[in-house]
Amino acid sequence: MKRRTLLQALAVAAVFPLIPACFRAQVVGEAAHPITPLNKTRKEWRELLSARAYQILFEEATERPESSNLVYEDREGTYICAACYLPLFESAHKYESWTGWPSFTQPIAGHVATKTDFKMIWPRKEYHCVRCGGHQGHVFGDGPPPRGERWCNNGIALNFVPKDEQLPALRS
Repeated sequence: MKRRTLLQALAVAAVFPLIPACFRAQVVGEAAHPITPLNKTRKEWRELLSARAYQILFEEATERPESSNLVYEDREGTYICAACYLPLFESAHKYESWTGWPSFTQPIAGHVATKTDFKMIWPRKEYHCVRCGGHQGHVFGDGPPPRGERWCNNGIALNFVPKDEQLPALRS
């Protein structure tokens, strides 16, 4: 057997057990209240969002690092999904990761779901809003204690609502 063939077989064997996981989203934690998923068409989302927000949220694009003002947002408040307005992160869990994207140590329980992403060949854990399915970003294992997680979010996929302002009604 050629060395190249052996290496290819080993690579397939290593990745094969992971493939089913990429099709099963796993909700992170349990929501305090039931969350009903939205059933909007891609056309409906395209009409509600800017072209770039649609690309990030529903075509799973990634914005350039340092392109979002939310990287530097340090007020108390809540970060909500830019598509459906579901709260996803509390400011108490935001930190400066020096990556160029807004980063958090944990999401609001039950408000995001993760799945395996193979777009960069090496498997990564991506996460989406459980309500609209909008792509938010990726989770990495290089965050601060105690959880060691870095929830790296596209800034355009979020809106920030300061603590002294009322959260907008969920988009229907």
